[in-house]
Parts: sequence; C-alpha cells; structure tokens
Amino acid sequence: MMSRKLPEVCEIQYGFPFDSSLFSAEGDLPLIRIRDVVRGYTETYTSEKCDVAYLVHEGDILVGMDGVFNVAKWKGEPAYLNQRVCRIIPNETIDADFLFYFIPTALKKIENETAFVTVKHLKAKQLNAVVVPDVPIEEQKKIAAQLNVISHLISLRQQQAEKLDELVKARFVEMFGDLAAPNCKWKTIKIVEACENENDIKCGPFGTQLSKNEYQETGVAVWEIPQINSGFQMVPTHFLTAEKAEALRDYSIVPGDIAMSRKGNVGRCAVFPESLEAGIIHSDVLRIRVNHEIVSAIFLMYQLHFSEAVKHQIAIVSLGAIMAGINVTKLKKIRIHIPPLPLQNAFATFVHEVDREKERIQRSAALLETLKRSLMQQYFG
Repeated sequence: MMSRKLPEVCEIQYGFPFDSSLFSAEGDLPLIRIRDVVRGYTETYTSEKCDVAYLVHEGDILVGMDGVFNVAKWKGEPAYLNQRVCRIIPNETIDADFLFYFIPTALKKIENETAFVTVKHLKAKQLNAVVVPDVPIEEQKKIAAQLNVISHLISLRQQQAEKLDELVKARFVEMFGDLAAPNCKWKTIKIVEACENENDIKCGPFGTQLSKNEYQETGVAVWEIPQINSGFQMVPTHFLTAEKAEALRDYSIVPGDIAMSRKGNVGRCAVFPESLEAGIIHSDVLRIRVNHEIVSAIFLMYQLHFSEAVKHQIAIVSLGAIMAGINVTKLKKIRIHIPPLPLQNAFATFVHEVDREKERIQRSAALLETLKRSLMQQYFG
C-alpha cells in the first residue's frame, strides 16, 4: 500500500501570532487558544485586526500544539485561530472524517517520542513528516462511517448522563426549593453541628506527618483532589502501608464521608462510596463525617453543590491573596439548611436510583470507547 505525507492530503494552517497583551474577556474578535480546542468555546477576545483567512468555522479540524496534542472539530461560533493551534483542511484526495480519525493516532506516536522538560511542543516539521495510509477513497468513507456511528453513540451516552445530572438538580429544587431565598422555611445550623463531634471535620495530614517518600505502589489508598473531582471514579495513584495508615487513622475516610477540595476548585465534593475500602485523605482534602441522624450525606453534598447560599459563603471565606482555599475552622462555620430527615433520605434514595442508571450508561459508553479504540488500532496502527 502506498503512503503519502500529511501536506499532500491537506493544508496545515498555523494560527496567527496575536498580541497576548491585548487579550480580554470581551472585544471585537473571539480567539481560539489551545485550551479551547476540546471544550469547543472561547472566552478570549482581542481588538487586534486579522485576515479573515484565519477565521475558523464549526466542524473545522483543529490541533493543539502544546502539552497534550488534542484533536477536535470546532463546536463553537466562528472564531480566529491563535498561534500554537493549527487547522487541518483536507483536500479532495482524502475523506475529511477519515483524516480526522487518523490524526490522533499519528500525533500520539509523536507525543510519545517527543522529549520534554515541562511541556511538549508539536513542531511543523513533525506534522509535515506524518505518513497517511493511501487507502482508496471508498474504503476511507466506509471506515469513517463506522467510526462516526460509534462516536455518535458515545455522544448520546454522554448526553444521557448529563440529562440525569440535570434531573437530580431539578429534583433537589422541587423538594427543597431555593435555599438562598429569604423566605426559605428550613432551619439553618453550622455545618459542624451536623457532625457528632468537631474532629469529624478534618483536613489531611501536613508536613512531617506524611512525606511523599512514604508513598507505596499498593496498600491503603491516599485520596486526592483528582479522585474527588471524578466522583471517586478515578483510581488513586498513591498508597500507604497498613502501619502508616493506622498511624494516620485520624485522617481516615470511610463510606458515607464527604470529601471536599480545599484548594483549586474549592468546595467541589463527593460522598465516599460503599464500594471502596477506607483510606487516608490528602492534605489538600477536607473530610466531613456527618451525623446521619441529623443530615443525609447525599443531601448535604448536593446542597454544597447546588445551594447559592452555601456557595456564596464558601466563596467569601476562600478568598486568598495567592490561591483560593478553605480551612477546617472556616468550613465549620458554614451554615447549611436542615429539612426534615425523611425528606432528605427520600432525595438520597432518588439519587441512588439515578446513579444506578448513570452507571449503566457509563458502562455502555466505556464499551463503545473500547470498540472505537480497537477499530482505530486496526485501521491506523
């Protein structure tokens, strides 16, 4: 089978070097930066003028050239191509979708072979050297059609999961109303009053209590911010010996506890699931161990996420000169609403039912992702 270089089947257009000192949250021209490639929208504008040839439209193939070499079709409104992002414009000798599915495989090989100190950079000469299989155009279309069907099904699963998240939020408001409203009928207490004792709100071990050289490859898990952000779907990467975990038992997390990020995305939290074994929280994590006779952990977690009254309090106490953050003392003073426990538990039951459906959808999506990767490996190597 003959092969061709990438420039033989497409035009590679590199972004315009806009002056970053003119970037703002509003302006005349919207700009596509690396961070916008996958998410499909921009929040950066400039007053600088640019040739309309750099204007990107929905469906155009874009590549981020720093860090992870992401490939995506643009999903947003027309915007201008900034430097370190390039556009792939297929010519008539190749099916556009075939090329779109091929490029990630080629870039992954480049990424794996590229040395870096802090951030990997994709070079024009590396793109120009990419070899594209010279598959007959009709075969290209068949391959692309198969991958399009699978991609569409994956997208549908993602939309279904998002709809279920919206359903939970709607149910929360339906059952408890607007907790930020002045006429909210539920009583309020400090969050620490929803615990059996003050030490049930705890920050992970600091300094000499736990050093990185004590981390193991297996053992008792250390639960960190990435795992919280994933709702404990992401597996832990650091572990401790059973002896070290026992020494740090005051910093344990067990099923039913709420783990909260105290840095970065402050206030993001998740309930530690029954399916996981007890572990130790990281120093960037806060643990809330509630009194289940006062509050449902599920209800409290969603209140922390949905209540504008609570989010406003967290935002105020988290303000920092360098980085936003919240500590144990400040968290204990946050006031929360306490509806009748049977109502809270009814909401928790509803959430569990929705979660079971989400798990089914996520399993289906995972199987489709596996099938897609298998086919791409088969077609593109």
